[in-house]
Amino acid sequence: MRGAAASLRSALLCVFVCGAFHSALAHSPGVDDQDQAAAHEVEAFREFVKRAVDAKDIHALRILYADSFTHTHGSGRMDGKDTRIVSVMAGEPLIENAPADDIRFRVHGEHTIIVTGRSPILNTKENKTYQFRWMAVYVKQGQDWKLAASQATRLP
Repeated sequence: MRGAAASLRSALLCVFVCGAFHSALAHSPGVDDQDQAAAHEVEAFREFVKRAVDAKDIHALRILYADSFTHTHGSGRMDGKDTRIVSVMAGEPLIENAPADDIRFRVHGEHTIIVTGRSPILNTKENKTYQFRWMAVYVKQGQDWKLAASQATRLP
């Protein structure tokens, strides 16, 4: 497990150094450099989660999701970490790898960042795509970011 964590850190560093940054993180007046750096770290972490979901990399996913992770669906159903990973492995549409816009990062101290956005998500039962507004909470445990919670609400 330590080897996987080291690989994860190396991959995150690569993503961070390679400049996987978007305009949502442009330096804003009143936002300090430490908050900007943390937001950039989480943006790189989100890209790593997306790649792990796309690849159905169960070992990486077990590291990336916090043990206490919960996702609240638009229907109100709640999933824990294991159920979410099963959804990934089944190829279900998820906010983790959906295209997103209107992304905003809110830094709360050194260890918590809330990210909000909007994504089109396919409802597989109806075979119809709906827009969802979502939020995800990222927490820093030791030196590593984890996806701690997420929630999605279908827009009218």
